[in-house]
Amino acid sequence: MANGYLTTHVLDTAKGQPAAGLKISLFRVTIGATEAIATMTTNSDGRTDSPILPSDQFLSGTYELLFHAGDYLRAQGSITQDPPFLDIIPIRFGLSEDVHYHVPLLLSPYGYSTYRGS
Repeated sequence: MANGYLTTHVLDTAKGQPAAGLKISLFRVTIGATEAIATMTTNSDGRTDSPILPSDQFLSGTYELLFHAGDYLRAQGSITQDPPFLDIIPIRFGLSEDVHYHVPLLLSPYGYSTYRGS
């Protein structure tokens, strides 16, 4: 059984608080195919209630998280233009070790950043 798993969270840096209610989708990416793995919504702490990729589903490979930032920012009243500058934010990354990976998103209406967290 694998020990690896993936977690994520989102911080709204414009408001200085966790981004609650933001939809996140996870996909496994292979040559010529993309497989949907999970879709979750962040809780009041900006995190998913469980790992977005739990140990029993963990496989080494390429993955993509889609953060539905536009919907969240609209709901917060942070943006009014249509289309928004940021809408769906894709982050593609590789999982090569059987360990805990954490991929957070720091979000504002006009920019974002990410990193490999712990």
